[in-house]
Amino acid sequence: MMPFPVTPQGPQQTLPPPKHYGISSPISLAAPKETDCILTQKLIETLKPFGVFEEEEELQRRILILEKLNNLVKEWIREISESKSLPQAVIENVGGKIFTFGSYRLGVHTKGADIDALCVAPRHVDRNDFFTSFYDKLKLHEEVKDLRAVEEAFVPVIKLCFDGIEIDILFARLALQTIPEDLDLRDDSLLKNLDIRCIRSLNGCRVTDEILHLVPNIDNFRLTLRAIKLWAKCHNIYSNILGFLGGVSWAMLVARTCQLYPNAVASTLVRKFFLVFSEWEWPNPVLLKEPEERNLNLPVWDPRVNPSDRYHLMPIITPAYPQQNSTYNVSVSTRMVMIEEFKQGLAITHEILLSKAEWSKLFEAPSFFQKYKHYIVLLASAPTEKQHLEWVGLVESKIRILVGSLEKNEFITLAHVNPQSFPAPKESPDKKEFRTMWVIGLVLKKPENSEVLSIDLTYDIQSFTDTVYRQAINSKMFEMDMKIAAMHLKRKELHQLLPNHVLEKKKTHLMEGVRLTALNDSSLALSVDSENSMSVPSPSGTVKTSPMTDSSPGRNSPAPALMAASVTNVQPTEISLQQANPCEISGDTLSESIPQTASQLVISPPPKPTVTRVVSSARLVNHSPRPSGSTAANIANTIVGV
Repeated sequence: MMPFPVTPQGPQQTLPPPKHYGISSPISLAAPKETDCILTQKLIETLKPFGVFEEEEELQRRILILEKLNNLVKEWIREISESKSLPQAVIENVGGKIFTFGSYRLGVHTKGADIDALCVAPRHVDRNDFFTSFYDKLKLHEEVKDLRAVEEAFVPVIKLCFDGIEIDILFARLALQTIPEDLDLRDDSLLKNLDIRCIRSLNGCRVTDEILHLVPNIDNFRLTLRAIKLWAKCHNIYSNILGFLGGVSWAMLVARTCQLYPNAVASTLVRKFFLVFSEWEWPNPVLLKEPEERNLNLPVWDPRVNPSDRYHLMPIITPAYPQQNSTYNVSVSTRMVMIEEFKQGLAITHEILLSKAEWSKLFEAPSFFQKYKHYIVLLASAPTEKQHLEWVGLVESKIRILVGSLEKNEFITLAHVNPQSFPAPKESPDKKEFRTMWVIGLVLKKPENSEVLSIDLTYDIQSFTDTVYRQAINSKMFEMDMKIAAMHLKRKELHQLLPNHVLEKKKTHLMEGVRLTALNDSSLALSVDSENSMSVPSPSGTVKTSPMTDSSPGRNSPAPALMAASVTNVQPTEISLQQANPCEISGDTLSESIPQTASQLVISPPPKPTVTRVVSSARLVNHSPRPSGSTAANIANTIVGV
């Protein structure tokens, strides 16, 4: 026996430990099998007809356009530097650069998609220069069309169409004398001494670059993300503004899946994506790396410090400092819808693995308009196309407020808004107006010990429209004849507003049977049958609102008062109650332990909001006070009874 170990001569034979990605160890390091590679190729062939891959010619065109834009930026910054009498040595090396972020930077943009870009300038070029002299320079360029500046936005932006490609350009001024070509925006020290608008503008690039540095295999990540984004769009759960997930959130979920299965190919990663997030213990946050404190005094997501962060239902945390929750808009209903879709996706991918289904089944759109028995339709109208574009943007950004209000009602289980908007038919063929509508599916609870459950939604609708009008007036966007209407329709009445090709989709399982009854002219109230054979009047109701035109506002409300129009009645119909069975999910059983976030970041769900407007059968109550004023008198003080 040798007293000392012998060190072998020559190069080391021991392989270095594999690089560790994410905040936990991988679930599996298994290499792909031949069947996985075959399934991945089949996935690629299935994705091609959907236009998720761009032709090489189009890609080269984008690169050329960005190169031209980059040269414009450098030229402009040189001109600014000369006008401010900087030394010639500085001017010659002043730099300036266009960075990209979002789907283009991630490498998952689709045909015809726009490009998100960031103009980075040195310290002597300010935001005012960007929105004046650079704007003017773009205006003179022959390939630039549809140029518009949105300087007052939360993240100020210049929008344009460059040789047929839509581009959004943000601006950030760094505390540097020159901008080097090899600048790495992930460097946290660049954030020192920057104003908050520059930090917000930098955030998109910093998050995108971090995601790409935190995945084990970028090609596998990109293909998986293309599939998941297409699936989310097909299943109507791709919309940050309406409370679902946006592009960066889907990217982070896919990146986390890649970290947990670092050697897997796309076909496996898609299935594991559904496995992981159908079983994820929300509201535990999804993190791609441990949060780091940089002592720059910027607000970061931390439920231990910020009480409001404890109410986030589905936190997905950006990996770049300052860490933020990208899903703060998610509500109880949107989370329920997404989790159900995760489970359905798991079942379908299991069938694909067993050769019982093709990949195309994963991208079949479910029929939203067959899923529920009752719907609320929101209509936004404006007299001109330009006003309509602004009005629709504002209304859409506030719909999640209405959904949140509906969720607080004790008798509403789910309020599912379809992210897709639709053109609405005109009130009159001769009237010049532009109309858009959104549809919200409702699931109501079965009443107990009662024949009819009446739920008055008038106040919820009015509060929502009140918020929209207030913001429109405060931002000086409001014009006369900008209107919002809320209408209840049963499933069989949707054809009055929607074309047949939208409605005629494969039928899915039906939700609970519900009815609607009008309590009075200005109420929007829903009823649920307690007996299968009960027949209850079921009128359609429309609540139209417009801002108060009287010169004297109500004393009790800073917002404009709302005027309710009468409710239109239709013939009573009979609907039998049908209780939906829970979906049976066949597929992977969770034999793998899904690592959640570190214990110190685990947060408990927020307390259920107290419902004060639902009363017992023994008494009647009035609503909380309505807006006062001359037009507010037109709104009846609705009584709710169960």
